[in-house]
Amino acid sequence: MTQPQSAEQLPYHRLARLSPRHRWWRPLLGTLVAAVTYLLTMVLLAVLLAALGAALGYPEDADGWPEFGPVSSTAMDLLAIATGIPVVLLTVRWIGRRPAGTVSSVTGRLRLRWLTRCLLTAVPVLGLATGGMLLLPADGEPAAQWAGWPVFGRALAMLVVLVPLQAAAEEYVFRGWLTQTAGAFVRSPWAALLPQAVLFAAAHGWGTPWGFADLVAFGVAAGWLTWRTGGLEASIALHAVNNLLAFGVSAAVVDGLSGDETAADAPWQVVALDVAGMALYTAAVAWWLRRRHLDRTATAPQPPAPVPAYPYPYPYLAGAAGTGQWSGRPLTGAPDPAGPPQWADRPGPGAVVSEDPAPGTAVPPGRPGAGGGAADGT
Repeated sequence: MTQPQSAEQLPYHRLARLSPRHRWWRPLLGTLVAAVTYLLTMVLLAVLLAALGAALGYPEDADGWPEFGPVSSTAMDLLAIATGIPVVLLTVRWIGRRPAGTVSSVTGRLRLRWLTRCLLTAVPVLGLATGGMLLLPADGEPAAQWAGWPVFGRALAMLVVLVPLQAAAEEYVFRGWLTQTAGAFVRSPWAALLPQAVLFAAAHGWGTPWGFADLVAFGVAAGWLTWRTGGLEASIALHAVNNLLAFGVSAAVVDGLSGDETAADAPWQVVALDVAGMALYTAAVAWWLRRRHLDRTATAPQPPAPVPAYPYPYPYLAGAAGTGQWSGRPLTGAPDPAGPPQWADRPGPGAVVSEDPAPGTAVPPGRPGAGGGAADGT
């Protein structure tokens, strides 16, 4: 007997194939739809903000855009990036034809307890790396001035609310959608992780070679964590804590949020400490994984079972020959050795039955004659 095959277990980067309606073109179409939708959203937000600034009388910069101030402008930038979350989720649901939560993890949802554990792990590790960066020499730059508690407190409250959303949006786009799009065509996790890491670095602009390499390393580490844990929680924690510390340091000094420098402009000393912090956090998450169970795969959809074909036009199997009774055997679809049901007490089509039964023959009720009469006319 042929044993049924076990269902395929799909790792995170292969979850685009989780939908029974998966087709090769769906990830590519979804990428195009998500990109166009996000760009249209950015244009709409820019128009609305320009109209709001003009209505409220805010001064304009050299490009004609209203200047809302460093804290408000940073909040708007973070909120604009955060719109990537609903764009990705809707694309997964409508174009990918699968539950939107499958971009969060293999369980179809964001695992909040695991996310909390990762956040608590990232805070001390990345805080230590950030502290080391603050001790680096300033290389002739003027000393930073403390912004004061009123300014810093208002900026910090905004950052605590919006930075996790901004960081999560980037994870949903790069480690989520783009990784699963590549994984729809390749089985190797590294072949799916490396392209998104390069695109992630390119999206932050080109500053120094060290800064670009740092961003690629960040994308690789976050991608590996996503694949290894089966979800975005560990990478979201890494990204959110890293950005919150970086923005927090900038908000603590005068005009710190007004600068246009990004991680792509980092010197090699900062990159070395940043990579060390990422490596230490990755090792800590791997240590947690060895001490607790965490789902890492999802079960692929099974094709529908074939419907068994009945050997006869009626949904039963024949019993003993000549009785036409239910045999009591299950409907297996196999031919019955006794053959099709035989109706011995009923004449065939076109037969002429004698009206006079043979002597000693019992006539069944409702019959005009016995079944042994000869046919007429032959």
